[in-house]
Parts: sequence; structure tokens; C-alpha cells
Amino acid sequence: MRLVHDISLEQRQKLMMTPELRQAIAILQMSTLELDEYLSQELEENPFLEVRDEPEALEVEVKTDDERFDIEWWEYFLDKSDIGYLGPTDSSSEGKGYDNLLTRAPTLHEHLLFQASITLDDEELAVAEFLIGSIDDNGYLGVSVEEAADLLNVPVTRVEEVLKVVQTFEPYGVGARNLPECLHIQLVQTGKINPIAEKIVKDYLHDLAKGRLAKIAARLGITIQDVQNTADLIRTLDPKPGRRYGNNEDIRYLVPDIIVEKVDNEYIVQVSDGNLPRLMTNQFYQNMLKQPGLFGADARKYMEDRFASALWVIRSIEHRRLTLYKVANCIVNIQREFLDRGVKYLKPLNLKQVADMIGLHESTISRATTGKYIQTPQGVFELKYFFGSGVSAAEGVEQYSSRSVKKMIKEMIEAEDVVNPLSDQKIAAELAKVGIQISRRTVAKYRTELGIMSAAARRRY
Repeated sequence: MRLVHDISLEQRQKLMMTPELRQAIAILQMSTLELDEYLSQELEENPFLEVRDEPEALEVEVKTDDERFDIEWWEYFLDKSDIGYLGPTDSSSEGKGYDNLLTRAPTLHEHLLFQASITLDDEELAVAEFLIGSIDDNGYLGVSVEEAADLLNVPVTRVEEVLKVVQTFEPYGVGARNLPECLHIQLVQTGKINPIAEKIVKDYLHDLAKGRLAKIAARLGITIQDVQNTADLIRTLDPKPGRRYGNNEDIRYLVPDIIVEKVDNEYIVQVSDGNLPRLMTNQFYQNMLKQPGLFGADARKYMEDRFASALWVIRSIEHRRLTLYKVANCIVNIQREFLDRGVKYLKPLNLKQVADMIGLHESTISRATTGKYIQTPQGVFELKYFFGSGVSAAEGVEQYSSRSVKKMIKEMIEAEDVVNPLSDQKIAAELAKVGIQISRRTVAKYRTELGIMSAAARRRY
């Protein structure tokens, strides 16, 4: 075969990811809080962007026949002899802003250090500070006694003595090295310790979690009722006692991106961007850009790029708002029964259905719903909450959302006879009576995802 070099013209269609397109995609994925931060940064960096001034409310001037009324009214507020609020004086106003009136709860480590400072002497306090600093957010000690002794250059017995004192601090259970020790400390400190509870916590927690009450009763030579009563006691304990003291540096705010309200039996969808700045292009810089010869080549190129970027940001924000509105409106139309009656009436829905209805690509719907929250009469949900698989009804049509089926399973278990709890097979049979075709294995899967134990573990004796 002979090879021939030739030149041909061929037309191809492909998507080019320009910087502007990447920017639009990024803005679409942002939550309201993230977009607010992004716009603040853009306003600082791009001279062509500025905040549009909102029309101020018209001021109504009230005039009276007696102008002394206005003067006396103003002097009344300036009078500092009244027993009410006396405005801050120049000498005392410093340091009395609203920020100085704020307070916060102590962290876990601050709470433990305070207890150590009023309990231990100076030598013991140095060891306690190291141990407390090694306690994680759940309340567990993250270093061994031997390691602490080696690092502090003190005897192991001294570290063990101080650790025992730290383990008496509130919240009870902190300073433990494992779950059995954590639960044991709580039983001791609350005065609920007994030989059966101590033995189960030490040796049979795994069996207890699996619901093997009969096995534990046989091993300890006690009745199943005794094991069950002890299990009820153990479930009142906190396996992660440090969680009740939150980390003040890790604060998350959830602001709904979309608000749905019912007005005259109709649901109104509103994109919640009221706090976002309304942007516009700076007219002064636009006029400068139109003047020939005012800038050099590099400066003009920079100005033109900034102007194009400003226009693209404004368009991307509008595109984001319209996309969110279309997606939310589509969800509201499909899930109206859910909005009226609750989770049990949630319908199965996927990204393709919404994409086909509003004429967008599935990837666009996925980006628009990521990290976004919607406030409804039924509560605040992530938009992804409404997308889930369906369960076939008797006629083979998917009309039950997996979330609604889980809700039904949970309600059935909550209403069951605790002496004879419902098995997974029985739950599947009960669901079949209302037209929901679901296997025993799927029931077990949903039950596990709900954090509900098996029938054997739920049974009361």
C-alpha cells in the first residue's frame, strides 16, 4: 500500500471550555453564601463592577403649625437626665460595641482545663494539660499513658493518677481510651454501676449491639429480662461525650437558596438572593474605554478583559437564578402532594426527568442542585433530597419514592408489638397489601439505612 501525504479540510464540532464557561459553571454550583463571598471578592478586584443603588424610600416630611414641637421633641432625646438609656460618653464608649456583648460557650478543652485548674496542684496540672490537649472532639484520649510519661519525663504512675482525676471531670466519660472504658466511667460517675452492667460493658458490647441477648444471658447465668434492663441502662449513656461541646471555630450557616410558600392554594417559588448585591457595570470606566488613545495597548487589553469579565459575571448570576427557578418550579409541580401531605407522598424523580422537562442537560441540573437548599412548608431540604429511586407498585409503575417507603417502614416498626416485632418478611407482606412490591432483602436494606435494628434485637421480653 502506498502512503500519500495530502491536505484536507474537515469540520468538527466540539466543546471548548473557555475561562468564561468555567466561571459560569462555578457560579451555578455556588450556594447563596458562597456566591455572596465570591461577589464581594469580584467587586474588590474588578473596577467595572459596582453595586446598583436601590431606590431609597421616599421621606415624608411632617410639618406642624408650631415649629417648637419639633425642637422640644429633639431636645427630649438629647436630655440625659432621664432614668432611661443614657448615651455613651466619650470616656466610656470605647469597648462597649455590640461585638463586646457577645459570648460563646466554652470548648471541651476549655471546660476540662477549668476543672483541672481548681482540682490539681501545679505539678499535676502540667500533666493534666498535656492529657487534656490529647483528648479529641469525641472525648477520647489520643495518646497512651506510656507515651505521655515519656514525653513529659515523669513516672507512668503519675500520669495514670492524673488521668484518673481527669476521668472524673464533666462530661462524664472523657479521657477514656476506648468505648468500654468510656461507658464504665459514666456508670461509675453517675452511680448506676452494677455487676451485670459492668460485665456486659467490659465483655459483651458486640453481642449487645447484635441483639444477642439470649447468648449474654446464658453466658452470665441471668435472665433475658435482666440483660434487657441492663441494655436499656447502657443505651442512656453517651458513647461520644465530647460532642456536646461544639467546636466554636467550625460554625456552619445554612441559608435556603429557594423559598416555597403556599399562597391561595398555589405554591410560589422564589429564588432567595435578596441579600446578594445587585451588580451593574461602572459607567465611568466604560466611557473611558470608549475614548481612543487614552490607554496603551496593554492597559486597554486589561480594561477590555475586565469589562468582558464583569458582563459575564452579571449574565452568569442571572443564568443561575433562572436555572434554579426552573428546577425548583419543576420539583414543586411534581412533588405537590409531598408539599401538601408529607414525606410518605414523595414521588420518585431523577435528573433526566427534570432535564427533559425544562430543556437542559442532566449535568446542568446536577450542578444547579448541588449544595442548594429549599425551604418548604414541610421543612428545609437539600435539593438532592427530591431525587431518588422509586419502588414499583402492583401494576409495575414506579409511583413510590424510596424515601416514602422508608417512612412507611419506620411508622410500621414504631407501631409494632414490641413482644412480637415485625420481621422483614412481614413488613414486605404488609407493604404488598397497599400495592408496594418490595423484597425482604430491600426491606432489610432500608431498615439498616434508617438505623433500626433487626426484629430479634428489637424484641422485648
